[in-house]
Amino acid sequence: MSADFPALAGEISAALSGAVTGTKIAFGELTISVDAGEIIRVLTVLRDDFGFKTLIDICGADYPARAKRFDIVYHLLSLTKNARVRVKVATDETTPVPSVIAVFAGAQWFEREAWDMYGVTFAGHPDLRRLLTDYGFEGHPLRKDFPVTGFVELRYDDDAKRCVYQPVQLVQEFREFDFLSPWEGAERVRKANSE
Repeated sequence: MSADFPALAGEISAALSGAVTGTKIAFGELTISVDAGEIIRVLTVLRDDFGFKTLIDICGADYPARAKRFDIVYHLLSLTKNARVRVKVATDETTPVPSVIAVFAGAQWFEREAWDMYGVTFAGHPDLRRLLTDYGFEGHPLRKDFPVTGFVELRYDDDAKRCVYQPVQLVQEFREFDFLSPWEGAERVRKANSE
């Protein structure tokens, strides 16, 4: 039996009055927007009162044009309702989001990943450090303003007999491409060779 999302949205909004800023059904799931300061209360109520006992994931999204440019998105699963709920919190570059480790212990690594990739801090997190990038890495690679080439590259220095970081250098000049398939370009090559 799958969940009746409009009814569920109304029940959750009533139970969490003042914390829920909006609800929407998107991609076959209920999305709940909440204030960052209320995230612990919201997740606790969803777990204890509505049966969403499994935290599937915490991820981020970057919208640089907004004042609160980051969305932190929590995906919850209820096996008894056969449904998933998405909870969104908006924040900026400096305002921390409360850590939800007290509600879902498995959130520790997800929050570390969100900090590493987006730079969003989590207040109360016991061990907020890099998880996917190296400890000497500069920046947060999933931000839209992060350069595609990165800032530094890692290479093995044979003289020093160790790995070293150095600023990225693009050695290849930009080339002019005609973006034709090999078959389209082949005719032009044949004409040039026959002349």
